[in-house]
Amino acid sequence: MTTVRRRSAAALAVSAVLGVAISSAAVPAAVAAPTPSPSAALPAGLYGTGDPTYDGVWRQSLALLAQDTVGVKPADKAVEWLTGQQCDSGGFLSYRADTAAPCAAKLPLDSNATAAAVQALAALGGQDKAVEKSVDWLTSVQNADGGWGYNPGGASDANSTSIVIGALAAAGAKPAEVTSKDGKSPYDALLTFATPCDSKERGAFVFQPKQPGIVADSTAAAVVGAKGQGLVVKAGPKDSGGTDCEPAKTIEGAAHNGAAHLATALAKTGHLLTPPMPGSTDPAEKPDYGNTADAVVALTAQGMTEQAKKPLAWLEANAADWAKESGPAAYAQLILAADAAGADPASFGETDLVAGLNATGPEPRAEKKSAEDSDSGTDSSTWWFIGAFFAAAIGVGVLFGGRRKSQR
Repeated sequence: MTTVRRRSAAALAVSAVLGVAISSAAVPAAVAAPTPSPSAALPAGLYGTGDPTYDGVWRQSLALLAQDTVGVKPADKAVEWLTGQQCDSGGFLSYRADTAAPCAAKLPLDSNATAAAVQALAALGGQDKAVEKSVDWLTSVQNADGGWGYNPGGASDANSTSIVIGALAAAGAKPAEVTSKDGKSPYDALLTFATPCDSKERGAFVFQPKQPGIVADSTAAAVVGAKGQGLVVKAGPKDSGGTDCEPAKTIEGAAHNGAAHLATALAKTGHLLTPPMPGSTDPAEKPDYGNTADAVVALTAQGMTEQAKKPLAWLEANAADWAKESGPAAYAQLILAADAAGADPASFGETDLVAGLNATGPEPRAEKKSAEDSDSGTDSSTWWFIGAFFAAAIGVGVLFGGRRKSQR
């Protein structure tokens, strides 16, 4: 559950310069899909106007999931675009330009995109076969240590392992029971990324033991994964352990330490920072909106709701321009953070995040039925027919009218 997954050529260049993995989005340039021509028209149904090569499935999945979370029904063509991206194996590429042709064998499948798609399709419903097929593929490429890498065969990392845990949970599986041939579960893998309290990272989760990367990113992802949750979270039981880091040998203890690391990093300013870009003339660190949003989600999942309030307030006051500039995945991240922490995504500071997200793609169909409408199990047109039938049958001039669903 990383930021906007940094799936762009610029991110790949940064990764190459630093010589480390920057989030789970760092796809090796040698195996990345070719960049579409700038003049090529974007597919109908896709959210966002940027090059989808590195984040098409990712941003679409987040957009659909965020809409579903706030009660918006995505356009049919938006859902069809996502399901059309699935390869015959059940996995997803980061982006599949030609859906009429089989997925090219030379382009490795993307565990992060696949796991995000599973979570979105499971939430939307009616996609059981696609979800099952993707879960089967994910379990087939589980590493011996119980985790997952960005691409099949790659070393496990905290981000990929965590988002696959979320996908398994969303599909109704029990992540702890999904074990490798060596009997290792995803939680066994996650524990290997947790740092000791006396280390420089102080309880954070690193991306990989030999590739630390940006620990805020991998820590936020791993805390949520350790709680068995995904991109959409519910507040966990209150964590009364404070922000102290204690020696941990279990995934539960490691999750507390990871959340405590985030809470400590956020305590002063309410937001996280990104280091300056290599070669930049500006040495100053910049606010990290995406990882701050992910940290709010992680703290909430861990039950540190008090510690999530300050970063949530900072996002409400400062993140609107970032979302507008960054596009659908950014809007979705803020919506999921607001929803997790109990804020109103439609009134987030002075911004309607839901309207902002909806404007980046095809117009949604409508809101979900209200609870009262859902309980009745009957829509307005059916009630009208029933009423008319009885009026004609028994001469009673009372028609039963149903309420029509409103649109956002």
